[in-house]
Amino acid sequence: MPPAPLIAVLTARPGDLTRDLIEVARGPMGGAASEWLSGGEAAEFAVPERPAAWDEIRAGLDAQGVDANLVAAQGRAKRLLIADMDSTMIAQECIDELADAAGVGARVADITARAMDGALDFEGALRERVALLDGLDESVIAEVLARRITDMPGGAVLVATMKTNGAYAALVSGGFTAFAGPVAARLGFDGHRANVLEIEGGRLTGRVVPPILGREAKVAALREITADLGIGIGDALAVGDGANDLGMLGLAGMGVALHAKPSVQAQCDLRVNHGDLTALLYLQGYRRGAFVAV
Repeated sequence: MPPAPLIAVLTARPGDLTRDLIEVARGPMGGAASEWLSGGEAAEFAVPERPAAWDEIRAGLDAQGVDANLVAAQGRAKRLLIADMDSTMIAQECIDELADAAGVGARVADITARAMDGALDFEGALRERVALLDGLDESVIAEVLARRITDMPGGAVLVATMKTNGAYAALVSGGFTAFAGPVAARLGFDGHRANVLEIEGGRLTGRVVPPILGREAKVAALREITADLGIGIGDALAVGDGANDLGMLGLAGMGVALHAKPSVQAQCDLRVNHGDLTALLYLQGYRRGAFVAV
């Protein structure tokens, strides 16, 4: 049986993708004629198989600001978007911002970085960080949301375009419902899951209400949501940046590591380091003209 046809998708920041860079990839890969998905930003071409020199080709393009990915030619447009929140759909780690407001920012940020890199157990690291927030006034959550939390570029367009084309969008975060709810509503997600900060008398207790939503809970969410929608796991696109996302990234039909740490990227076939979240639309075969304006 011949190998399934593949599509090479090249994406970059607007203006950074040139014909010359496309040819750097297309020639050695024996690719068909290339097509622009967005001039100067995204292009694709069919290839007969994954080339033996794929890692070298990809690394060379990455060094020049271009993300190169191989996707199956069939079934590209997905019917579920399941996304991490912190450093994925928003540009910050919410717990780090809360900790900074509480005066323990450096300690918590260090734990966060090691947990996202997979060097620490996620659940233990989460409990350790939340414990440092004991006594923080709950009003700080609203202040952090209003003043510190910003959307990741391209996220709203990604959600709106997929939903317009019949997909369901779920935000599944190892962070907190106090943030995930407002972020999900703002970006247009259909549903959200996250951890719950325990609050008593208007102050954080330094505890998370069990059970903790970690790596396995994200996998469970992917399975449950696809089952509820009556679709297969292969119809899902998952995106995240941390070690706790690896389970759902490896299981989904498309699992994309977004601006992730090297240890996470090394375990993911699909990676976006240079473009924004609209790169996930190009991976699915959408052209810029089909994007839904928000």
